[in-house]
Amino acid sequence: MKDYAIIADRLTKRFGDLIAVDNASFKVRKGEVFAFLGPNGAGKTTTINMLITLLKPTSGRAYVAGYDVTKEPTKVRRKIGVVFQDSTLDTNLTAYENLYIHAGIYGYKGQGLKNKVLELLRFVELEDFKDKLVKNFSGGMRRRLEIARSLIHRPEILFLDEPTLGLDPQTRVHIWDYISKLKEEYNMTIFLTTHYMEEAENLADRIVIIDHGKIIADGSLEELKDMVGKDVIYVRFDKDIDKIEGDFVNYCKKLSDGRIEIGADNAIKAIPKIFKEASKMGLNILEISYYKPTLNDVFIHLTGRKIRDEETNNIFIRMRR
Repeated sequence: MKDYAIIADRLTKRFGDLIAVDNASFKVRKGEVFAFLGPNGAGKTTTINMLITLLKPTSGRAYVAGYDVTKEPTKVRRKIGVVFQDSTLDTNLTAYENLYIHAGIYGYKGQGLKNKVLELLRFVELEDFKDKLVKNFSGGMRRRLEIARSLIHRPEILFLDEPTLGLDPQTRVHIWDYISKLKEEYNMTIFLTTHYMEEAENLADRIVIIDHGKIIADGSLEELKDMVGKDVIYVRFDKDIDKIEGDFVNYCKKLSDGRIEIGADNAIKAIPKIFKEASKMGLNILEISYYKPTLNDVFIHLTGRKIRDEETNNIFIRMRR
């Protein structure tokens, strides 16, 4: 246990008949950036809320910084920092005042309090805006201030729930830089939830993919990509078929949109063979594409659909409920 900042063992959360998290087991090593990747409604926020002691698990166990989240919640809270999905800043106060009040709660006093606030404002490059009201901040500035606030007590583990949700691409990359800097400068364990593939790819040492409350994959970026193969080919035929066979195929599966996904060692060599095999089967190829696998390909491979499709479906289901 000493090598791990977080351990979840068959963690489960039910809301009536709905199983939001279903027997989730994973470990987060100390000092790593760990991404919990999945569509909206997959169980990411529910999991994080159990780990930070806001929700009690229905069953299973979890340990954060060596403490049981159910039996020792106060000890857990002393070891963690949290940046929630929704902003909890007081927008009628300045950036300095928001951090000043929070630092006071954690026991800082006098010059030490002032020094801590200024240190954190410098870290997130907001020192020049310290006397500006937060209601006049951009979304990215607010997020940076929330990250600063979460660092006041120098937590061992930082939880970031969808840290760049709703931000423009340029601001998102800026936030990624701060997250990377946290790891480099503080050697902090960072647990982030996201549904942005590129966020997990750019930041995470290890990634867990969750879908419908179940963990469906766990590994480094390269380990997850190896599940798909070196190259991925997508083909749409003029007739509905389930698969195509040949010595060039590592695996073949039909996707929900009717396309065929083919894993191959070398797409350039495999594509002519696909055309040849299609001709034998009396099929015409309507479209064909290939590229090196991404996390999106891993998700499609595991679930048969894109992560965006799943987002829409989950939102619709929740609205109907």
